[in-house]
Amino acid sequence: MLVSYRWLNQYVDLEGVTPEELAEALTRGGIEVDVIQSRDGGVEKVVVGHVTGVEPHPNADKLRVCSVDTGGEERLQIVCGASNVAQGQQVPVALHGAKLPGGMKIKKSKLRGVSSQGMICSAKELGLPEKLLPKEQQEGILVLPADAEAGSNIKEILELEDHVLELDLTPNRSDCLSMIGVAYEVAALLDREVNLPEPQEQTPLGKGKSVDLLLDAEEDCPFYAAQVVEGLTLAPSPQWLQNRLLSAGIRPINNVVDVTNYVMLEYGQPLHAFDYERISDGEIVVRRARPGEQVVTLDGVTRACDEETLLITDGTQPIGIAGVMGGQDSEVTNSTTTVLLESAYFAPPSVRRTARKLGLRSEASSRFEKGVDPERIIPALHRAVQLLGELAGGKAASEVRAETLGDIDEVSVTLRHNRLIGVLGVQIPEETVEDIFRRLRFPLVKGEGVYRVQVPSRRPDISIEVDLIEEVARLYGYDRIPTTLPWGQQSPGSLTPEQRMRRIIRHTLRDAGLFEVINYSLTSPSRLNEVETPAAEGMRPIRLNMPMSDERKVLRTSVVPQLLETAEYNIHRREAGVALFELGKIYLTDERKLNKLPEERWELAGLLTGETGSKHWQTGDATPDFFVVKGLVEFLCHRLGIGGITYQAARPEGWHPGRTAEILLNGETIGLVGQLHPQTAEAHDLGETYAFQLAVHPLFAQSEKTETTYRALPRYPAVTRDLALVVDTDRSSAELVHVIRETGGEWLEAVTLFDVFTGEQIGEGKKSVAYALQYRAEDRTLTDEEVNRVHQQIVDRLKEVCNATLRQ
Repeated sequence: MLVSYRWLNQYVDLEGVTPEELAEALTRGGIEVDVIQSRDGGVEKVVVGHVTGVEPHPNADKLRVCSVDTGGEERLQIVCGASNVAQGQQVPVALHGAKLPGGMKIKKSKLRGVSSQGMICSAKELGLPEKLLPKEQQEGILVLPADAEAGSNIKEILELEDHVLELDLTPNRSDCLSMIGVAYEVAALLDREVNLPEPQEQTPLGKGKSVDLLLDAEEDCPFYAAQVVEGLTLAPSPQWLQNRLLSAGIRPINNVVDVTNYVMLEYGQPLHAFDYERISDGEIVVRRARPGEQVVTLDGVTRACDEETLLITDGTQPIGIAGVMGGQDSEVTNSTTTVLLESAYFAPPSVRRTARKLGLRSEASSRFEKGVDPERIIPALHRAVQLLGELAGGKAASEVRAETLGDIDEVSVTLRHNRLIGVLGVQIPEETVEDIFRRLRFPLVKGEGVYRVQVPSRRPDISIEVDLIEEVARLYGYDRIPTTLPWGQQSPGSLTPEQRMRRIIRHTLRDAGLFEVINYSLTSPSRLNEVETPAAEGMRPIRLNMPMSDERKVLRTSVVPQLLETAEYNIHRREAGVALFELGKIYLTDERKLNKLPEERWELAGLLTGETGSKHWQTGDATPDFFVVKGLVEFLCHRLGIGGITYQAARPEGWHPGRTAEILLNGETIGLVGQLHPQTAEAHDLGETYAFQLAVHPLFAQSEKTETTYRALPRYPAVTRDLALVVDTDRSSAELVHVIRETGGEWLEAVTLFDVFTGEQIGEGKKSVAYALQYRAEDRTLTDEEVNRVHQQIVDRLKEVCNATLRQ
């Protein structure tokens, strides 16, 4: 909201208060002032001049020699290159020694041999907002009204000795989207009187015009008023009105349209003028649009409306989109002599919905969206009709026709004084509180420690007790409220166990050299089908009704496909390799049509491809393989204190059939680890790619059950025995290790696989696996006999259960 200091002074006496002091008071009162802009721009020694003569320049075709009366004894000779300069005009003249915005100084000079004693100025040269001026004033010199007196200071004529305050309003302060609303606020802050216009209803003096209203959308338009004005003569608005509109950032158009904009700025009530002759039988019907109905708006664009769009019609066809923009068919033109003025209340949700769908925002819609004051609808209409009579020669041709579908609810809020003190933490006397409500012009009835406050309709943001407490606080002064420590029982903030576990997961994988990524929760159906994961089995992707694009049509059921996209993106940008992980949510449902909210699950996935580490002369290329990724999973589980992890071969879709395993926790599948199918990787321009995927909730459940225990460092040495076995090639190492640990008892401390060998020496269908077994007792050094006895038991048990023999 742009507020002219000079215009505001019309409603509140600002004597002794500078624009800077006013901005400080507003900001301290809760309405932030972003910018204070001077309209002056440094203009000095520029006056009104009357062009008494114009002759061609003797030495230049495009220049003219003008004789200008500036109110002095002698007329000035000024050379001007503007094509629109003409005899009889009132124009701004920069005299010798004048200063213009941008630091330009004017001196007497000669142009093509002819003396020039000043400069006739354009609007741009005076620092006026050129884009807001009519097109004819954007090119050439600025032509002033004929009644501008020669010699008058241009600052006074154009009201340049003014400052404009730009208010950064929060959505709840719709009352300050008007000059009157800001006046109430400033009067309360400065404790001064408010001087408001008092328009009277104009008695019909014309031939009499009929207005019939029908409200066919009660929820969207509960109040509509209209009046007909005839005998209008369209012309440019007087300079004072143009100055007010320009200071508010609105382009002057003509006296009729400018009056509606002026009243909107003054009262905060948007108005619209329809050409009465273009309205069928003087009938106004407010209804919702029919399927396929279209409206050509004032900007010349055809707008397709849906059944939720509220329209203003003449009973036959639409003539405007309610609360947003009028229609071209009923536009006020230079031939218009009679208008129907509309002043109404349109429901904020309806206007907000329509403006968003049509992508059409206007000064009117921005006010209707936040809610206008119902009690200003009729006064604003009276004010507009009065101004049309004064500025355009209009006469009321009908009574005010109003249609209302309900009464305005009065809002009364109770404030307890002890509650006020408890919230603010400062002892404010009751007399001070009463005085604050007096300044706000909130009527109240005071009881025993209780205030019953009548809230004016202009303040829709106040509805409960804490709203009144805020009003008292900001007018009392936030700077006067001391800083105090909170009292009462306090509990320190901390992470929940699940949040703590997710943090451990992230830190662990980062420490292992993986980069964390965050992807959209939306993806395409084709991406989801690339890679099968246990969580998505039997689940249906959840489609969006209005997707942003084909690549963001469904909610993801797995994190892995999007890691593939991220890896592809980085490889295409010359990354030799990537190591990524994401901890995010997936969305699962088995319903075709959602009848309940989908299940949200946390999922962890990692992906490695290419050279994931730097090259070294001792180690060669650092490329991942199955055991690197499996080691990451085991390292993570170890950091989480989770045991009982096993693996079994699997052949899911999109994964390598011989290099993929299910991850099991206590026998239940919780994820996958392995190499992605070469075709899947090739589709993303990737080489060998390895990944893992884990459901987080089972890890959390297991981690909660696990108690972390600590033990002292061992005091006695360990005894190591190697065990080389020959087994069938389809026998898994996990099964052998399980038997070894089960038989080894309490002395067996560690089992490490250090060799796997196949070949003719071993035999067809056989392989050799070698383990290092470490034995230790906590209370003594084990003897060779004790270790040998346990070791032989392990060998015997392996032969019995796994048909394993010692390699000779």
